[in-house]
Amino acid sequence: QVQLVESGGGLVQAGDSLRLSCSASGLTFNSYAMGWFRQPPGKEREFVVAISWRGGSTYYADSVKGRFTISRDNAKKTVYLQMNSLKPEDTAVYYCAAAFHVTAQVMTNIAGIDYWGQGTQVTVSS
Repeated sequence: QVQLVESGGGLVQAGDSLRLSCSASGLTFNSYAMGWFRQPPGKEREFVVAISWRGGSTYYADSVKGRFTISRDNAKKTVYLQMNSLKPEDTAVYYCAAAFHVTAQVMTNIAGIDYWGQGTQVTVSS
C-alpha cells in the first residue's frame, strides 16, 4: 500500500520560513516524480512545485519562484519543500504528490498524479 505522509506544517508569521517533508512508502520512490500542490481556503487545488524522478530537474509555479525550493533524498524516500519569505497568500493545505516516471513539468497536470498525501496545513499570518 502506497503512503505519502506530510509533516512540518504550522502557523507562522509573514516573512518566516517552514520546511515540509513528505515520507513515502510502498512505492519505488526513485521511479516517481514528486511534487507539492496546495489548496487555499475556498479555492481549487493548485500546483506548487515538482522534481523529476532523478532529481535533475524542477519546475515551479510563478507564485513561489525564488522563495520555495524542492529537493529529494531517494535513499530516505523523502521529498522536502523549503518555504522562505512566506506570505499570507501561501496559506493553504499542502499536499505531497507522486507521478510515475514523468518530468517535473508534466506534474503540473493534476489529472496525472498517481498518489496523494493527506495534506498538512500551513497558515501564514500578516
